[in-house]
Amino acid sequence: MTDPLVPPGETPPVEGSTAEAHEERADGGMWEHPGIWVWLIVAGSVIVAGYFVARVFFL
Repeated sequence: MTDPLVPPGETPPVEGSTAEAHEERADGGMWEHPGIWVWLIVAGSVIVAGYFVARVFFL
């Protein structure tokens, strides 16, 4: 069976959504907010450095 012809300028009937196609954003996972990880690394470094500075001054 053949598909019926659609006049020019008209959209043929289709199944599914009529929304415009858009590209899905990739899931960033744990790298979605890298600033959080940078601050955690900086805070950990400051804590470790503070421990050694305190040992120097309080021994």
